[in-house]
Amino acid sequence: MSETTTSKDDKKKPLKLNRPGRLELRKTVETGQVRQSFSHGRSKTVMVEVKRKRTFAPGEGGRMTEVTVEAASQESAQPTPAELAEAAFSALEAEPAANLTDAERAARLQALKTAKQEEDQRKKEEELEAERRAEEEAESAAEAKEEARRRSEDEEAEPAAQGATEQAPAPAAPGVVDPTVAPAAMPEPGKPAQRAAQPEEEGDAAKSRRKPGAPRPAARRGEPRRRRGKLTIAQALEGDERERVRSLASVRRQRERLRALQEKQAHQPPQRVIREVVVPEAITVQELANRMAERGGEVIKALMKMGVMATINQTIDADTAELLVEEFGHRIKRVSAADIELGLKGDPDVETEKAPRPPVVTIMGHVDHGKTSLLDTLRETDVAAHEAGGITQHIGAYQVQLHGGAKITFIDTPGHAAFTEMRLRGANVTDIVVLVVAADDGIKEQTVEAINHAKAAKVPIIVAINKIDKPEADPDRVKQGLLQHDLVVEDMGGEILAVPVSAKENLNLDKLEETILLQAELLELKANANRPAEGVVIEAKVERGRGSVATVLVQRGTLNVGDVFVAGSESGRVRALVNDRGENVESAGPSVPVEVLGLTGTPVAGDEFVVAENEARAREVAEFRIHTKRESDIAARARGSLEQMLSRIQEGEAKELPIVVKSDVHGTLEAIVGSLEKIGTDEVKVRVLHAAVGGINESDVTLAGTTEALIIGFNVRANPQARELARRDAIDIRYYSIIYNLVDEIKGILSGMLAPQRLEKFLGYAEIREVFSVSKSGKVAGCMVTDGLVKRGAKVRLLRDNVVVHDGALKTLRRFKDEVREVKESYECGMAFENYQDIQTGDQIECYEVEEIARSL
Repeated sequence: MSETTTSKDDKKKPLKLNRPGRLELRKTVETGQVRQSFSHGRSKTVMVEVKRKRTFAPGEGGRMTEVTVEAASQESAQPTPAELAEAAFSALEAEPAANLTDAERAARLQALKTAKQEEDQRKKEEELEAERRAEEEAESAAEAKEEARRRSEDEEAEPAAQGATEQAPAPAAPGVVDPTVAPAAMPEPGKPAQRAAQPEEEGDAAKSRRKPGAPRPAARRGEPRRRRGKLTIAQALEGDERERVRSLASVRRQRERLRALQEKQAHQPPQRVIREVVVPEAITVQELANRMAERGGEVIKALMKMGVMATINQTIDADTAELLVEEFGHRIKRVSAADIELGLKGDPDVETEKAPRPPVVTIMGHVDHGKTSLLDTLRETDVAAHEAGGITQHIGAYQVQLHGGAKITFIDTPGHAAFTEMRLRGANVTDIVVLVVAADDGIKEQTVEAINHAKAAKVPIIVAINKIDKPEADPDRVKQGLLQHDLVVEDMGGEILAVPVSAKENLNLDKLEETILLQAELLELKANANRPAEGVVIEAKVERGRGSVATVLVQRGTLNVGDVFVAGSESGRVRALVNDRGENVESAGPSVPVEVLGLTGTPVAGDEFVVAENEARAREVAEFRIHTKRESDIAARARGSLEQMLSRIQEGEAKELPIVVKSDVHGTLEAIVGSLEKIGTDEVKVRVLHAAVGGINESDVTLAGTTEALIIGFNVRANPQARELARRDAIDIRYYSIIYNLVDEIKGILSGMLAPQRLEKFLGYAEIREVFSVSKSGKVAGCMVTDGLVKRGAKVRLLRDNVVVHDGALKTLRRFKDEVREVKESYECGMAFENYQDIQTGDQIECYEVEEIARSL
């Protein structure tokens, strides 16, 4: 680094006391110039200040003397104030002064502690200052090294410049001045020739001509160099006019590069964002486009390419949506609305947590074979006497405790053909089926159906041969009849247990109970009672003052009062539990039938009954099931295809009998609807507009009035408002208590709606002998009756050469000039046809009439 001494006119800095007890001079300043080189051959001269520090301290005789390095080292060997303070602090703690009070001693300790902290802080500041000075010295050394390198480069480049000057044209003769050479450019005698003046900066053209990789030309003398090192505050404030700024060409080139980069990015297609699209079972095109962040038009185009014509609001299935999502390059995540039911049921039970439970036994068989009577004898009650018509029309669930303490849960099912669905539900929730067969009647239709249900449910069968007290009873005939249905009793070498009993005389019922318990032991029936309850709805109904009531059979867990539950598409909270004897209970364990109060609506018999963790979850599951049921109903009621519609128009629309059905329990309602749907034909059928459990109300009457429907009430009645509304609008309400009568009457109504059967009855022939023209009647045929007779108003056919040319009716029938009712064989008469005049002599007239015969189903 080149330096120059400062001028003598610079003023000395005043003296100042920097520390107590020392007199120091400010740092003396020496300035110099340093030339810094920049890129593109630019350079700049920088002012450099060199500061030296001198320290003075009072010496011998009070005179101020300069502190040297040796004196500073000797001074540093003396203890510092911090060390003295620490020693005093330790001494004061070790041996407290006897003449000091506690307050004075505490004050001195605090003062010593403060002094020690200040000294520690000063030491830290001195260390930081020393580190900063070391960094500055390192930077100065690096700058000096860089300056030495630049000097060597300049010295190497100077001979090359002198050689270029020597190659200039020589003068013609010594002492002769060339007029073309400027005096400033000629060398002086005894001095080396200087380089020719060149521009301060190279142009852009010269820079572009430079070969890539060629060494950059060395900086020239007298040219400003690039500033190097740190920029001082003085330099920033004073500024330097010789500092080069960025050229306009460089700025223009940078702008061109930015513009080209932006255009390149604009022409590139935007990077697609791959999304995870959640697709349910059904989704609209608009919603799918929103989830993919695509335009609706593009999605519709993709659908058209796939052969699917859909609008923006049309619903598509999950498979089509999956193809669309893959077409647009996204990831699909298929979800089902049924996922809301996941986790509703608990985990499977561990075998160690299970305990024995009572068996669930279903009584099945043909109607009037004594199923309910047998159960009544076991329960010591009389249910059959209270059933309408003496037949069971509901599913009843009861629990019987035997003399030995064992318990058996019985489910009584109807035997009538209309209650197939109820019997099927009974077989699906049972452990053992007791097939009741009357010894005097044998195997019947519903007996075979019950056998098939039991086989489908894969449950063991116990045959109870009832009514053995009758004289005409023949148990062997029953056993022989069971062989036709692959049921071989033990007496014949099979595995089916058969017990002859008499419900009326109470014979062998104890053997039947023992047989049931034996079969239950072989099945090893167990369940976990220490968990939320799960079960099945056996029956559901609506009662006045109690609301919707469901008969539930608990299969596992324990049902308590206050539990939140879901039963099919209905939910609620258990308000009360009533057992089969009408007693309120607080809980119900496995295999226990109870009536549950607290439902928001009436569930369907056969629905699953599950206890949920909270009301919100129960409502969500119930709403989902309601929505699913509504969609299935809409799909079932949907019209057929266009071809089916046209065929119905051509053949005549089938006549329908609209009906509104209200029943006391859901099982009976289901049986009624199933029976009514079976008695329909292609010409007439029953259309059930509404079927529900409960009494007949105003809304039912209003619905029947708008659709001209018939209202049927089974074991229910209409309220006073509904009766008054039905009387005013002349709406027919019919009440029934036996399903036989209901089905027979509806069948009679449908029979009356059938079109009558038309039969053609031949009357006679007549031959046209002459044709007369009458002004008022047109052409009149003079005929002779050749066979049978001819009646006025009958149908006629005109035959010409044994070919029918006209089929119509007689307009007039006269004998002589009088109108007659009929003309018999071998008599002459005159006849005219309605809307037909093309009659000829020799034509034959066939007379007949059509009879209508009522039809029945």
